[in-house]
Amino acid sequence: MAITLPSQDKTHYKNGNSEGDFPTGYRKRTSRTVGRQLRPAVLLLVVTALLLGGMGVRLGYLQLVQGERNRALAENNRVRILPKPPVRGNILDRNGKILADSRLSYSVFIWPLAKTKPTWGTTLSRLSEILELPVSEINEQVEEVPVNSPSLVRIARGLTPEQVTAIEEYNYELTGVELEIEPVRDYPNGSVAAHLLGYTREITGEELAEQKDEYRLGDIIGRMGAEAAFEKQLRGEWGGQQVEVNASGQIVEILGEKTAKSGDNIRLTIDLDLQKAAEVALGDRIGAIVALDPNNGEVLALVSRPTFDPNIFSTRITPKIWQELQTKDNPFVNRAIQGFPPASTFKLVTATAGMESGKYPPNTVLNTYAYLNVSGVRFGEWNRAGFGLMGYVQALAWSSNTFFGQIGRGVGGEVLIDWSRRYGFGKETTLELPAESSGLIADEAWKQERFNWSWSAGDTVNMSIGQGFTQATPLQVAVMFAVPANGGYRVNPHLLKTEGGYPNEKVSLNLKPSTVRILREGNRQTVISGTGGAVNAPGLPPIAGKSGTAEAIGKAHAWFGAFAPYENPEIVVVAFAEHSGGGGGSVAAPMVREVLKAYFE
Repeated sequence: MAITLPSQDKTHYKNGNSEGDFPTGYRKRTSRTVGRQLRPAVLLLVVTALLLGGMGVRLGYLQLVQGERNRALAENNRVRILPKPPVRGNILDRNGKILADSRLSYSVFIWPLAKTKPTWGTTLSRLSEILELPVSEINEQVEEVPVNSPSLVRIARGLTPEQVTAIEEYNYELTGVELEIEPVRDYPNGSVAAHLLGYTREITGEELAEQKDEYRLGDIIGRMGAEAAFEKQLRGEWGGQQVEVNASGQIVEILGEKTAKSGDNIRLTIDLDLQKAAEVALGDRIGAIVALDPNNGEVLALVSRPTFDPNIFSTRITPKIWQELQTKDNPFVNRAIQGFPPASTFKLVTATAGMESGKYPPNTVLNTYAYLNVSGVRFGEWNRAGFGLMGYVQALAWSSNTFFGQIGRGVGGEVLIDWSRRYGFGKETTLELPAESSGLIADEAWKQERFNWSWSAGDTVNMSIGQGFTQATPLQVAVMFAVPANGGYRVNPHLLKTEGGYPNEKVSLNLKPSTVRILREGNRQTVISGTGGAVNAPGLPPIAGKSGTAEAIGKAHAWFGAFAPYENPEIVVVAFAEHSGGGGGSVAAPMVREVLKAYFE
């Protein structure tokens, strides 16, 4: 059958469209549909233009307005500073023996950027466990510096081998944590001379804020003792490397380097062997021993008890160690430079005031009594009976309270106060150590301000026997004993040993030769026939000295000061036992004897 194909004319296709006949699915273009297919493209172009425009504006802002800041941030992410602390100078004794030096030890550091990482919590937790440090303490140290700081933050020093091994083992958990070898302070003799040497610690944020021109974060500074006194000489200068790192934090290139400058070594006047002997002599008693050269003021030994080991401050102090330190009786107080009633040792000053005033010349003889009655107050003799007639030499040998009470009352408070201050009491000495007490020599103005009372004859009598308001440090008492030892000069005590000698080593008190002679003879008779016989020992040269027993709340304090050899003194030693309960001749004199034995033998 023949099939006739329809014509391609559109009129043969009817779809009910009044506008014409089109195939199904085909729409005829009209004025209403023209351009609709271009809309997506136009919209895409508009959006793209807006996005590119916005990005361009933002890039322009970042580059032009914040360009410097962003370049710095990028540089800080790429360039880091590896600080190299200086090696602190050594502290040596007068013979070159080491008192303090430095040893190499591991320290752990953190990059500040580490706290922005997702693994920061894991890092903190693991590091806290290894170092036995609270998480809050680690966080506090890291938060002290900006996150974009290019410098490492030290978290702990003096790590143990076990801690170093643990950090290496858990390295994959410790993002941004670095181990570095750096010098830490070492005191090879442990607690020997701890108060004299002091210790070192990392500078605190508060201290850094006050001294930001001189120090930087992470600096180790001297605290207490010679470490603080000679900080500028000992500290040195920081060095370090400026390095470029990759995305993994690995060093790609060293961009610059500055060599750290070590601190200067210093030599002290201390004799280590004598210092050790003085430490043994004082033992576990609370108190102090001072030894010095009466001719130039060089301090040969300086001991204070209770004490501590300064090495504990070269690493982190655990709560347990800190608690143990608190159980002691103020172990960080240097009793060698703190004030206490000097008791009868002070009678050297009273004797000087009596003879130099002219009122009680060297040949004075006074009757002594069971007590002196001054304005209704009884000042008793220590033997409760008196010694009969006595001159200066015998009164010093037997330490008569009523003899020197009469001298003090006779010359008057002003004269006694004046001579006290000429001897150096009531003011700090020239010793370089910080926190030295000035002691106390009270006067009318001080008493009026403190108590609103006038100075009385009783105050003068109390002062004349080293009691009442009078306070003196063991160092000041040693300076006093140097006066009769060297012929009438007040020495300026010092610790730094210098080649050219110490400037203004001593000052003349312009004493009459007769005054010096009586003081020396009185001190010698104290040892020969008086209260100081316990200082004698076979093999020792002739010794001169004076005992003292100070009244105090609770048990009495014991004092003894001595110089030797008598004819040409080389050394002064003063021993002080706080609240010992015994007399100076029985408690303190044997300590002085042991130090003298170590010096001369």
